[in-house]
Amino acid sequence: GTTVALVGPTGAGKSTVVKLLARFYDPVSGVVRASGTDIAEFPLAEWRRALAQVPQESYLFPGTVAENIAYGAPGATDEHVQAAVERIGALGVIGTIPGGFNARVGERGRGLSSGQRQIIALARAEMLQPSVLLLDEATSALDAESERLVQVALDQAMEERTTLVIAHRLATVLKADRIVVLDEGQVVKQGSHQDLLGR
Repeated sequence: GTTVALVGPTGAGKSTVVKLLARFYDPVSGVVRASGTDIAEFPLAEWRRALAQVPQESYLFPGTVAENIAYGAPGATDEHVQAAVERIGALGVIGTIPGGFNARVGERGRGLSSGQRQIIALARAEMLQPSVLLLDEATSALDAESERLVQVALDQAMEERTTLVIAHRLATVLKADRIVVLDEGQVVKQGSHQDLLGR
């Protein structure tokens, strides 16, 4: 139920941590644990159902906005899609897209702003109602106005959920319960923003 931010220079190992958590590969040495249990002990499909990831640039496919949000949640109804968007407080953003939920999305989200694309990706993650939300620089490609809209949705999505955030922007890091500073694959510092400033 807490938010941990991973920060550090390019190549520090932030994305590797996310890949290890998602079990895109397993550690060569050491163990990744969730609630004290080695995640390799969970059936892979079951473990991955507990996670949702929002990358820096989310892939959208040709289809409607609703179909893109429902991707990964077979059998989802229009009501489920709308409820997910409501939970992240983004109905207003979807309303700015001509055609709303029924708008046709071009290849890779052509015709949408970067903020609208990220809101759709975040709503897609919310559809899964994951236990763990992985945000891999989800706001880094956005302009200031888009970032503000997406940050509001992120704040809603992160409520009462374990969240791991990779971020370079201070606004994202400030809200984390704990910040882990990585450098060359090692944890060099960790604590709250206040703790780290005090050091």
